[in-house]
Parts: sequence; C-alpha cells; structure tokens
Amino acid sequence: MSVTLKRLAAVIESRKIENGGDPATSYVARLFAKGDDAILKKIGEEATETVMAAKDARIDGDSSKVLYECADLWFHSLVLLAQFGLSPQQVLDELARREGLSGIDEKAARKDAARATTDTNTDQP
Repeated sequence: MSVTLKRLAAVIESRKIENGGDPATSYVARLFAKGDDAILKKIGEEATETVMAAKDARIDGDSSKVLYECADLWFHSLVLLAQFGLSPQQVLDELARREGLSGIDEKAARKDAARATTDTNTDQP
C-alpha cells in the first residue's frame, strides 16, 4: 500500500470520535459524528460529481476535474471503510484476489450462488 494511502487512512482513523476526533475542528470527525447516512450521502454526491466531470471531460477534453472528483470519491470511500472497521489494505487484497478472474464469470458465479441460496430457502416446508 502506498505511503500516502497509509498516512491518510491513519489520519482518518484518528478522527473517529472514540479516538479523540473533534467534530468542532475536523470535517472527518463531523462526518463520523453524523453517522453512516451522512457518509453515504457524501459518497453519493461525490460519485455524481465524478460522473458529471467525466461527461464534461468527454466534451471539452479536460480530464483534470475527473482526477479531482475521483480523489474526493476515494477520500470519502476511505471514511466509509473506517466507519465499518475496514482498511484500504483490505480493498487492495480483494482487488488482488479478483486479479485474473473474468468479470463476466465472477458475476455469473455470484448469480448462481444467490440462486442456489434462494432455492435452498424455498425448499423449506
């Protein structure tokens, strides 16, 4: 994991209320204090802004706003990971696990597993 990502994750973790984060002085602590829904809302906003920046870049050729909005989206995703006790390394590990897997095959396998679970649950008297 990059040094920057490790450092950022540590700072975000330190902003949790239980770690002494102060909502009066820290934006991230304020998000943590507001809870999951505030973090999720912010991710939704940032995802939308990323989409809009990409659409604009498609027209004007300036991808700098895509980079800026992706950074915001990643940042808020890191806050969400911390909220649920997850780390960026776990995301990297999951990506490594998926490396070399066909996305089409992996998606089909999930559908088959979900279907098997549904079938098992409906077979109950």
